[in-house]
Amino acid sequence: MPKPSGMTDIDSYIAQFEPEVRKILERVRKTIRAAAPAAEECISYQMPAFKQAGIVVYFAAWKNHIGLYPPIRGDAALETAVARYAGPKGNLQFPLDEPLPVRLISRIVKLRLQQNLAKVAAKRQRS
Repeated sequence: MPKPSGMTDIDSYIAQFEPEVRKILERVRKTIRAAAPAAEECISYQMPAFKQAGIVVYFAAWKNHIGLYPPIRGDAALETAVARYAGPKGNLQFPLDEPLPVRLISRIVKLRLQQNLAKVAAKRQRS
């Protein structure tokens, strides 16, 4: 896998991978975009990310999997659904040799966006 450094946009990040991995990364990107249409694309920590009221999710390609960050918290049913993909620190690892769980990624993104927006609303109420 290439070592991403100095990337400034998601297109550049994806372009450095072989075609099969690029296809999967584009599917992840499209899934995230559909679940959070107002989120802004960026590169953060040298990984593609989407932000809206804070970072919604990061994703990255690795040798054997696509990583999705941060770990999922706050929805017991979703935590159970993602358990088989949980890596050592709770970040998700979707194997490259398995079908991408698109619906699951969409649920994750929607939860993370909802959590971000709730934090912003709570801060406003305290102010």
